[in-house]
Amino acid sequence: MKFSVIPYQRPDIDRVKQEMRNLLEELRAAGNAAVQSEAIYEINKLRSEFESMAKLAGIRHTLDTEDAFYKTEQDYYDETKPLYQEVIHEYYGALVSSPYQQELSARWGQHLFTIAEMTLRTFSPAVIEDLQQENKLSSRYKQLLASAAIPFAGEERNLAQLVPYQMSVDRDVRKSAHEARYTFFSERLDEFDGIYHELVGLRTQTARKLGFADFTELGYLRMNRSDYNPAMVASLRRQVEKHVVPLASQLRENQRIRLGLDDLLYYDEKLLFPTGNAAPQGMPEEIVAGAAAMYTELSAETGEFFHEMTDRGLFDLLSRKGKAAGGYCAYLSLFKAPFVFANFNGTSDDIDVLTHEAGHAFQAWLCRDMLLPEYYFATMEAAEVPSMGMEFLAWPWMERFFANADKYRYAHITESLLFLPYGTLVDEFQHAVYASPELSPKERRSTWRAIENKYLSHRDYAGHPFLEDGGFWFQQGHIFESPFYYIDYVLAQTAVFQLWRRAMEDRQSAWSDYLALCRMGGSLPFTELIRKANLTSPFAPGTVASVVQAVNTWLDTGDAGLF
Repeated sequence: MKFSVIPYQRPDIDRVKQEMRNLLEELRAAGNAAVQSEAIYEINKLRSEFESMAKLAGIRHTLDTEDAFYKTEQDYYDETKPLYQEVIHEYYGALVSSPYQQELSARWGQHLFTIAEMTLRTFSPAVIEDLQQENKLSSRYKQLLASAAIPFAGEERNLAQLVPYQMSVDRDVRKSAHEARYTFFSERLDEFDGIYHELVGLRTQTARKLGFADFTELGYLRMNRSDYNPAMVASLRRQVEKHVVPLASQLRENQRIRLGLDDLLYYDEKLLFPTGNAAPQGMPEEIVAGAAAMYTELSAETGEFFHEMTDRGLFDLLSRKGKAAGGYCAYLSLFKAPFVFANFNGTSDDIDVLTHEAGHAFQAWLCRDMLLPEYYFATMEAAEVPSMGMEFLAWPWMERFFANADKYRYAHITESLLFLPYGTLVDEFQHAVYASPELSPKERRSTWRAIENKYLSHRDYAGHPFLEDGGFWFQQGHIFESPFYYIDYVLAQTAVFQLWRRAMEDRQSAWSDYLALCRMGGSLPFTELIRKANLTSPFAPGTVASVVQAVNTWLDTGDAGLF
């Protein structure tokens, strides 16, 4: 079934809850593991129906945030998802109290019970209203970003459409584009500050109702982080500060020299080459056709996957007025349909989205016959390995998209390395925020600026008042919508650099391990998935230093003729 004709019907939350509770009675009354397994199967069929309709409405809302019908439906799910979560809480309670847990673990995997035990600690009926309000605030943030209609170069442009100008070889143009972007945010400072201030207070209140001292432990449980903790993440941040930050500063200095500038200012950072960044050739439909050819050659599995995605209309790639910002992959389990949402803007980001988000979609497609919603995707950091890994495994095909593919590859790995300090900054900021929820919005922005100076000491805002005041993070949706979701990219990138290094030496072996990792979905926690893919945990001493050295060596020898 094509995405455009997938029928939407709002599920009646009262009916869903009653049907779930009827099945839960069967689960609890079952006299053996086989009957309980049948009840689990039926429960997950019902979950697939509700969750697919909720995701379908969410996708169609982001495709056109001005569509009144799907805006109303999004409002409905903001209210009803916490009510649905209540009955899922009851289901998890029945699972962990089953006398047949050993047999059920053998059938469904132990990780299901680990997830259940963690999730039980994240919810009680007392926090339903808090969760409803949290959903509404996240939707307000998303709507505020989507409202951007920034006058620039003779037209109104959204945030994605402004990006090509931010990369212009004309310094005046890229400066003006950056100023236009941050004028949008600075003019709405009180709105962004207000939404986040409410979110922090609300999440802290929820945590305390559930018996936590602050939101941090609850945030980790919500992310299903069963195999690492904040202390381990703090140790990882120290590795990044020690081994990556100095190299990142050196790369920025090299960029300054390459561009022939006296000072590399914040609006220069997106331009890596004086002749312009690598830009894809061809119209969007030609890029998609090139991607189809690439995935057909890459493997039998990726070829079948990509053709199904295009045949069923499961990509929406073009930026337009009213479309939400950013990119994502969602999965409609009822229709075995991954969906990729993006905002093409004529830059190399367009190719990245056809590898990154398609990597997410490919993993979900490989797991389409799994029967547990918990296993469609891995936890966030593990889920980012298939996506970021696909970006690098697609390197041999970049000539299909770029006149100078080496230029793209050099920029891609450079930006991936430069990301590590930024991703670490976002994580440390969130830990600081939830450790001190009483901070005022102004104090919170000052906290960002102080941590930013620690990880991005090379960044020069040229006195821009909004950025000097610590407002850069307003555009980072994860901070608003998915608390503590960001170190995941640092963890994944550290694993993916290992995969990239192996692919340079033995491509087939690297691909086989990548494929095996994708097929496991979310059936294991992060560090176990990494180990089964023959990769070293990012938390292990020396891992960060090792991968950074490998990337730096490649960069030292890979720039001949690019500039």
